[in-house]
Amino acid sequence: MLEARDSHWMAQALHLAELGLYGTSPNPRVGCVLVKQDILIGSGWHQKAGEPHAEVYALRAAGERARGATAYVTLEPCSHFGRTPPCAEALIVAGVSRVVVAMSDPNPLVEGKGIECLRAAGIEVECGLLANAAGALNAGFVSRMKHGMPWVRCKTGMSLDGRTALSNGVSQWITSAESRRDVQHWRARSCAVMTGINTILSDNARLNVREIQTLRQPLRVVVDSMLRMPLDALILSGGVLIYTAVENEFKIAPLLALGAQVKCLPDKAGQVDLKAMMRDLALRGCNEILLEAGAILTGAMLRADLVDELLLYVAPQLLGDTARGMAVLGDLVTLDQRVDLQWQDVRQIGNDLRITARVKRK
Repeated sequence: MLEARDSHWMAQALHLAELGLYGTSPNPRVGCVLVKQDILIGSGWHQKAGEPHAEVYALRAAGERARGATAYVTLEPCSHFGRTPPCAEALIVAGVSRVVVAMSDPNPLVEGKGIECLRAAGIEVECGLLANAAGALNAGFVSRMKHGMPWVRCKTGMSLDGRTALSNGVSQWITSAESRRDVQHWRARSCAVMTGINTILSDNARLNVREIQTLRQPLRVVVDSMLRMPLDALILSGGVLIYTAVENEFKIAPLLALGAQVKCLPDKAGQVDLKAMMRDLALRGCNEILLEAGAILTGAMLRADLVDELLLYVAPQLLGDTARGMAVLGDLVTLDQRVDLQWQDVRQIGNDLRITARVKRK
């Protein structure tokens, strides 16, 4: 039976899991604490794909003291051999008597098998404590495992009246330096940062993580239906994945020579098939995508129901009705066509507000 102190220790495990925010993909972020007689005896978190899982680090720290202890794990211990041995077996061998799991693992290779393995060994297992917090920490991993699609977070910097640039395209800078720095953390936690070719042509964006330390740079993705990518674009330095709708070898060859990857995924309208693109990114192990694009691509992704969450940086200024909006949604004739949102978080960043909202599925 769960008790109040169980929530305390699971919260500690979730805090540890957050330490892996920038480095575990394509694996989930997982934390583990080992407790005996209400004393912490070992802790750990998954730090990088291919390296030991959270349970292994905690067991190493606890040593022989792990026998008879309770393990608090933010995700069901794995039960299969991957790049590392199964953690469920490690907990059994260590002699823990009880395991409290925040959420079951949506990976079809696990999906309850780890819990079954522990219970078959006589270990008491309880699942579901702080499950929502654990799920939010791994929204992308859950989406990829359950639906074969990444979690797409759309970031937009805009004025209070919802404008992202003047009518002539000038947009630097609407939001504050503090907001722009905050965006770097969201880039660092993402598996890929995506934009459209118009953003490259107008801003010559690099889309890399700057100003903060990170274990790896996210994959940079450009949607470029007609292959208009300039060969001197800054984003071509360090590698980029370009999705296009045209098989033009004369344009593709020089891009490949510069180290770019080019994937042709046309739809019936001659544009990039956005759903096929997202499925392809999931197959590449992308859990979270940060979309930083203009109104055309942002609108297309919203209309295709491919955006899960909005990350809005709202500056205390007005740009007027002739300035550019955040998304081209077409001419809506009924309110049933609107995009409904659910507030998640509002906080002040510098002089701006950062609003997080989930897209409500119809």
